[in-house]
Amino acid sequence: QVQVVESGGGLVQAGDSLRLSCAFFGRTFSMYVMGWFRQAPGKERELVAQITSGGSTSEADSVKGRFTLSRDNAGNVVYLQMNSLKPEDTAVYYCAARDIRTTNYDYWGQGTQVTVSS
Repeated sequence: QVQVVESGGGLVQAGDSLRLSCAFFGRTFSMYVMGWFRQAPGKERELVAQITSGGSTSEADSVKGRFTLSRDNAGNVVYLQMNSLKPEDTAVYYCAARDIRTTNYDYWGQGTQVTVSS
């Protein structure tokens, strides 16, 4: 059974940086696409960025140029580097995994809170 565990959230000021980590357990990491989602109060959950097993990434327009997603296939970890944070980035951030053969993210972490003050 796949398990993903996030860490690294916190309270920062606008313009600061944070790095979120997501540890992956249970199956062959290279067989999974990894994604970061976020959900702000009163809003729907949105995909922030995702990365294939080969390292190809895609990001939401709202974070392009500020957030960078990377993965360490040897360590089974995914990192979301968030720079130039804005108050509108405040949300619960979730790490998720999907098998490369599927389109749905089936495995989710518990979420980590990121709060950006102005």
